[in-house]
Amino acid sequence: MKAPAFWQSAHDWRSLMLAPLGWLWCALARRRVLAYRSHRKTAQRLPIPVIVIGNITVGGTGKTPLTLWLAQRLLARGWHPAILSRGHGAKITGAARRVMLDSRACEVGDEPLMLKRALPEVEVIVHPERYRAGLLALELGADIVLLDDGLQHLQLARDLEICVLDAARGQNKGMGNGRCLPAGPLREPIQRLHEVDAVVLHGGVSNAVARQWAMRLQPADAVNLVDGSRCALADFMGQECDALAGIGHPERFFGMLRGLGLTIETHDFAGDHHVFTQGELRRFNTRPLLMTAKDGVKCQALAQAQQWRNHWAIPVEAQLDQGLEDFIFSRLEVLRNGQTTTRNFGLPSDQGATGV
Repeated sequence: MKAPAFWQSAHDWRSLMLAPLGWLWCALARRRVLAYRSHRKTAQRLPIPVIVIGNITVGGTGKTPLTLWLAQRLLARGWHPAILSRGHGAKITGAARRVMLDSRACEVGDEPLMLKRALPEVEVIVHPERYRAGLLALELGADIVLLDDGLQHLQLARDLEICVLDAARGQNKGMGNGRCLPAGPLREPIQRLHEVDAVVLHGGVSNAVARQWAMRLQPADAVNLVDGSRCALADFMGQECDALAGIGHPERFFGMLRGLGLTIETHDFAGDHHVFTQGELRRFNTRPLLMTAKDGVKCQALAQAQQWRNHWAIPVEAQLDQGLEDFIFSRLEVLRNGQTTTRNFGLPSDQGATGV
């Protein structure tokens, strides 16, 4: 889905016309949160800590790179994390599905497959019901689980909630006109930000007092889709390259490449989780084609079958303030010692992040 331009304006007639539907969406979303908080609905709880990483807006904000960053930090500190995902784009019924290195994106989803290949030692499990996926994670030895894009999945109780905003995108720290769907980009009312434990501002500025931490994404070496070889991005300097993106906010990827001094012709496929066809990729066979890592896992099989050796994926690594890591692990120490956190009914207390 490509975000319409009127989501950035509170005065655009299209947003004003849709505002009543946005109010209804906000009201229903808020009612659902309060139903879990008041015990009218019961969240299922796993016997291990659950950390949710999500957002309140439509489109990509950097949740998956943050999930990867946190899984790496957990491993370094002796935890055995597993990552749970809905598996967007894959039809998953029955038992939860374990993501393997040779899985296909159409079977498990592009983001789960990207996470598994980036961190093979971590179990990645997909199912629309994250509790069911969590039970499989327990069987496989996990002692903590991360939900990638799980803020609205209230059926699973959580011990820590982290909300990611694309602060450099549009107005109002990525929240556009501040209205809910379909009048604006919000999945939930802005007040939800005051209830999460931490807010990560992709492209923003840290404010530890308000429990807000800045994040930026640093590109790594390009990875060839056919043979897995690596190439420094500087090696593409002086060449004319194609760049494609089938993600929520393609201009951020294109801007990153331009910022590195690369000469690119951009190709926006206008939709997050876009599934590429051979016909769409066939024309990119004369000069280097650069794409996101998420697009790379979907295009790799085609590139290998056709031996398109000039197709490259660009992984990114999340860089965050040390303060966020310290904050998260101080909370986990409380849980490890058998104490309770500031959580209430599987959702945060009213002492969460503020000031956004």
